[in-house]
Amino acid sequence: MSSLQDYQTKLVDDALNIGALKFGSFTLKSGRISPYFFNAGLISTGPLLASLGHAYASTIAAALASPTDPLPKFDVLFGPAYKGISLAAITAVLLHTHHGIDVGFAYDRKEAKDHGEGGRMVGVPVRDRRVLILDDVMTAGTAVRGARDLVASEGGEVVGVVMALDREEVGREGKSTVKELEGELGGKGRVRAILRMRDLMAWLEEKGKTENLKDMQAYWAEFGVNE
Repeated sequence: MSSLQDYQTKLVDDALNIGALKFGSFTLKSGRISPYFFNAGLISTGPLLASLGHAYASTIAAALASPTDPLPKFDVLFGPAYKGISLAAITAVLLHTHHGIDVGFAYDRKEAKDHGEGGRMVGVPVRDRRVLILDDVMTAGTAVRGARDLVASEGGEVVGVVMALDREEVGREGKSTVKELEGELGGKGRVRAILRMRDLMAWLEEKGKTENLKDMQAYWAEFGVNE
């Protein structure tokens, strides 16, 4: 089991308190019956966004400084509409105030605007910029691939992804979605997560929640990555 950082533990506690993280039985889009569910959209108050933004910023700063597999340097945070908009904004602020890392942020419109400045993108331009995508939950990677394609169509280069939760499930090629995406984005270290399924299991073990832990272990045995 992994050892959790303070910001990870706080995020789990905060998410549980407001129902953004739940343990039980939930049907996913994939049809799998999951013993847990995470909805980042419920993290929508100042204190909770500060906690989540701090977790994103800390994860990014640590990844950039990694001595073995550093996250590539980037110029722009991209938050896919709609959940990603607030994530990119608060993370850009906290990277500046807490880590001395100054980057812009951008997001997309669901539908292109045909008046004013027009287009689908809002915020700093991504053309000829290195872009880091912020995502909430990683399962199959569909949303991230869509965001990557959108950034590419605007002339930007996606160099990495940071998500709130990696479910660590086997993807469409029989290996983890993270490994698939890292291969598509250029190599190891390109995809990071604040929390992984194994971190939630570590938290459950630490709290003595044995029934929930057993359900998580059974799900991992069936769908979890074996890497």
